[in-house]
Amino acid sequence: MALRLIGIDPNTGDDECPTVWYDDEADEIVVQGWKAAEKLRAKCLETGSIPDSEDVVRLPARMAPILRKACDAAEGTDVR
Repeated sequence: MALRLIGIDPNTGDDECPTVWYDDEADEIVVQGWKAAEKLRAKCLETGSIPDSEDVVRLPARMAPILRKACDAAEGTDVR
């Protein structure tokens, strides 16, 4: 696995930070975020089921530039 750190939420400390990586080998964006509360999970379930192999996580909107950078990495357009 060639996991490349893309960015960490700039407004949190060193521990338990929402984080985004890009896995070059699997060609996947990997996200660590806050667990969704039951109320949010229930709202998401209105769209469809959440398989046991998946979960709902939350990221602050301030991380949008980091997510864009991860998308650029996935599309091979990131500037290194």
